[in-house]
Amino acid sequence: MKNCVLIIGLSFITTLVFSQGKLSRADIVTLDFKSLALSKTKVKEKSTDVMPAYNNLISLCNNNLSFGPYSVMDKKEFPPSGDKHDYMSIAPYWWPNPDTKGGVPYIRKDGDINPEVNNYPDKENMPKLCEKVYELSLGFYFSDNEKYAKKAAQLIKVWFLDSATKMNPNVNYGQAVKGIYEGRGEGLIDTRHFIFLIDAVKILNTSKDWTKKENDDLKNWFRAYYKWMNNSKNGLDEKKASNNHGIWYDAQALAITNYLDSLDESKIIINRALGRLKDEMDSNGAFPQELARTNSLHYSVFVLNAFESIAQLSDNINYDFRNAKLSNGMSLMNAYNFLTPYLLAKKPWTWPVLKHFEQTNAYPLLLSASKHNNCKECLPLLYGQSTEAKKLVLKLL
Repeated sequence: MKNCVLIIGLSFITTLVFSQGKLSRADIVTLDFKSLALSKTKVKEKSTDVMPAYNNLISLCNNNLSFGPYSVMDKKEFPPSGDKHDYMSIAPYWWPNPDTKGGVPYIRKDGDINPEVNNYPDKENMPKLCEKVYELSLGFYFSDNEKYAKKAAQLIKVWFLDSATKMNPNVNYGQAVKGIYEGRGEGLIDTRHFIFLIDAVKILNTSKDWTKKENDDLKNWFRAYYKWMNNSKNGLDEKKASNNHGIWYDAQALAITNYLDSLDESKIIINRALGRLKDEMDSNGAFPQELARTNSLHYSVFVLNAFESIAQLSDNINYDFRNAKLSNGMSLMNAYNFLTPYLLAKKPWTWPVLKHFEQTNAYPLLLSASKHNNCKECLPLLYGQSTEAKKLVLKLL
């Protein structure tokens, strides 16, 4: 098949997977805007290759018109600051201590989620918000229907810009541990979803319902948030993290600096991420710190999703992160070569798995492997549960 057709197909396959609701909202793929433009041409031509995906996306966006809006003000509990404008979540793997009065200080149970996290809906509402804005922006992009952009703009303004409801640009109280920490550096993992919202905003810049002033105000919000990331105790703690947390810190930092057109700062982040890759990946292409977790397959995918986000964000400023050679001669592709056989069930996973692994979390990796690592088996695996989608993939291949 001709390369241009493959590019068109793969870019719209991303939309297809997402529009079918199979892509985890935790790890949406960042957008390739050049490929999206090719896909839009196919939509305008009503190509049978892409119209099923387009129709699914529009149906999803129509449902999203009744979503929210939500804000940090919706939580019932106040953070320690007494200001509901401050985001708050509690650490998912920390539980009341049965041997102490009141259960504090909490104790850690890796991989076992404390249902108390549901008492602080910021952590649930914010990813949903980013997900819906992402979907609506794609609906606007492909249809040119302003109603989707208008809804996306409303969701953004309520969460980030309106004085009565906006989130303060910090995560001082993210992933708190009762009796120990009011907030931790690990709380920044919650805000990785901003990566995909920023992609959506780039699309919305062509809409009359998203003004230059609103975009400038949002840039100022992210400028303040980035400053907090680089100067607060929690931000600096997360920046120093040597596992997936540090990688996701870099991924969202890179998304923000790209959005702010801070190219020099973006290059610093890319070089830092390459250093993390060298330090954290072993000679097999695995990440030992993630293999040691009780949900080792989930976290091995999770860390590679973070590196993949960095690679896609680097593509947008013309830097080939995937194939950049480290001083030890390895590259990010070694990590793909290690993990892909397990995702394709060619090898049995022999490290700890406390809970069932959700295959949808690997979709961004399988999409990337199909495009950048010549994985011909990856796309059919994505659509094994959908007859219509499988037919579409076979046409594109």
